[in-house]
Amino acid sequence: MRLGFVVNPIAGMGGRVGLKGSDGAETLRRAKELGATESSPGRATEALRHLASLKGELEILTYPGEMGEDEARLAGFEPKVLGNIKEGATTSADTKAAASEMVNLGVDLILFAGGDGTARDIFEAIAGKVPALGIPTGVKIHSGVFAVSPAAAGELTAKYLRGEVKSVQESEVMDIDEEAFRENRLSARLYGYLRVPQEESYMQGSKEANPVQEDENLKAIAADLSDEMDPETLYVLGPGSTISSVAEHLGLRKTLLGVDVVQGGKIVASDLNEDQLLKIVTGRKAKIIVTVIGGQGFVFGRGNQQISPRVIRAVGKENIVIAATPAKLATLHGKPLLVDTGDAALDNELIGYIRVVTDYGRRVVYRIKAG
Repeated sequence: MRLGFVVNPIAGMGGRVGLKGSDGAETLRRAKELGATESSPGRATEALRHLASLKGELEILTYPGEMGEDEARLAGFEPKVLGNIKEGATTSADTKAAASEMVNLGVDLILFAGGDGTARDIFEAIAGKVPALGIPTGVKIHSGVFAVSPAAAGELTAKYLRGEVKSVQESEVMDIDEEAFRENRLSARLYGYLRVPQEESYMQGSKEANPVQEDENLKAIAADLSDEMDPETLYVLGPGSTISSVAEHLGLRKTLLGVDVVQGGKIVASDLNEDQLLKIVTGRKAKIIVTVIGGQGFVFGRGNQQISPRVIRAVGKENIVIAATPAKLATLHGKPLLVDTGDAALDNELIGYIRVVTDYGRRVVYRIKAG
């Protein structure tokens, strides 16, 4: 068995510092200035640890240092190292070169760690010649080629290589314009399809747009949440149009794709990163209001990394409010809500059942599970 293993070491660095992505040298520079740290290597290593049962049977082909070699060795493997890179300055060209070389050397599957931009690079490099699977480590993960968590990615890879999962399916590679995203505009595009192992319980779906003609429902949810607000409480409002409708009901202008804080009918602060949120909510009475990603079911860990484990713990899990229209919940087709905060202990604490606001005065009980 031969596995290609590619890590985008900077994927996800812009999330907690509120940059809504990690693409581009300038964005990376700003992320580091704001104190961002790499999360992709640790999540990639976590995925590989679930392949421990294949040691002795599995050859891992990877790129040097931070692009896979380091992570493979930390997981207990002795990989075959290909190519050359400039440490600390890897690019999408390195990702494409790695994937292309691995295809030529006959790998059975390419396991890659990154976000939608990395998925695009893999797609362009391999042209559907071998199956691929994503370990979710990016900020924006709209594509359907990612497992729901690093653990799920590792487990599904092991099943596929052992022949326990035999079929593959074509899944969408989506990406958004990060510059437009930072300007509060969502511009998404379908780039193509990757063949991924077909095991629905391990995979996240592609992000689905909000169903049309739900304006009245959004207004009803907004009215409900607004009427419940205590003037002495801080409200952390997550990204998305569902939560933006709450601010609109209050006559406020919220950042559509950022995280804002409201108190007493006024915006206290806008487009905050993790550290800024912590300073505001620590020691204060606060609640977090978030929505569900349509088609995927994620509540935390996709596109709202500013609301980090530290922020959630500071506010308290009992003070989390989830809102979603019935139409958005219908896109989940009965699947549970998901959390993938990067803190396994917190994810386990969040497992259970929670009421979701779906209309004025209406709640439905939904199960939450760890990705």
